[in-house]
Amino acid sequence: PQELKYLAIIESALDPKAKSKSGAMGLWQFLYHAGLMLDLQVTSYEDDRCDPIKSTDAACRYLSYLYQNLQDWQLALAAYNGGIGTVQKAIERSGGKKTFWELVPYLTDEMKAYVPAFIAVNYVMNYYQLHNVVPPKPKYTYSDIDTVYVNMSLGFDQISRASGVPREYLQTLNPQYIKDFIPYDDMPRLLVLPKSNVSRYLRNEPRLRPDVSPDLVGYFGEQHEVRRTHLVKAG
Repeated sequence: PQELKYLAIIESALDPKAKSKSGAMGLWQFLYHAGLMLDLQVTSYEDDRCDPIKSTDAACRYLSYLYQNLQDWQLALAAYNGGIGTVQKAIERSGGKKTFWELVPYLTDEMKAYVPAFIAVNYVMNYYQLHNVVPPKPKYTYSDIDTVYVNMSLGFDQISRASGVPREYLQTLNPQYIKDFIPYDDMPRLLVLPKSNVSRYLRNEPRLRPDVSPDLVGYFGEQHEVRRTHLVKAG
C-alpha cells in the first residue's frame, strides 16, 4: 500500500541519519543485525541503513514478509515496531484473535500507540492544508538529482571542488557515507549530485586523485601526498 511510505515519518521524521538510543539507524530505523539480514552492509565509512534507496527497498521487503506471515497490514505495522514474535504471542494469549484492535490488550504500550500514530500521520500528510499547514519547499526534489559512479576513493571536499556543490548539500544527498568520504574497494560507488552539476563533475573528475586517508582529504592540495603512521601500543 502506498500509505506505508508515511511509516518513515514515525520512524525517523524523514532524517536518513537518524539514530535511536538502541542504535537503530536511518529512515527506517534498522538495528545492525536486522540490517545485515536484509543485506544492508555497515562499515567504518558506509552505512547502507542510511542510504534512502537501499533502506527503503529493505523496509518494503521486510513489511512484505510481515504481511505474508500475519495477513493483516495493521498487525504487520505493529510487528515492524515490536517484532513479529511479540505479535504472534499476543495472538496466542488472546485465543486466536487476528486484528490489531482485538489484540491491543495483549501488546506493549509502544505497540499500542504505533498503529494509531501511523493513522494520524496519514491524516496529517493528506489533509494538512485544512489546518493551515504549509510544507517548506525542499532544496532538491527527486527530479532534480542524478547519480554517477565513483571508481576511486574521494572526500566530499574534493567532490565539492570538482562539482561546485557545497559540502553540506553533498552530505544531504549522500547520507550513507558517514565520514564524508567515499571508499573504493574494486566496487564502484554511487554519488548523488544535482543534475545541473553532473557535467561539471564529470569534466573535472580526471583531475581528482584518491588520498591515502579520509583524514587527509582536501588538506594537502594536488602536489604531494602525506602519509601518517601511528604505532599502536598496549593501553
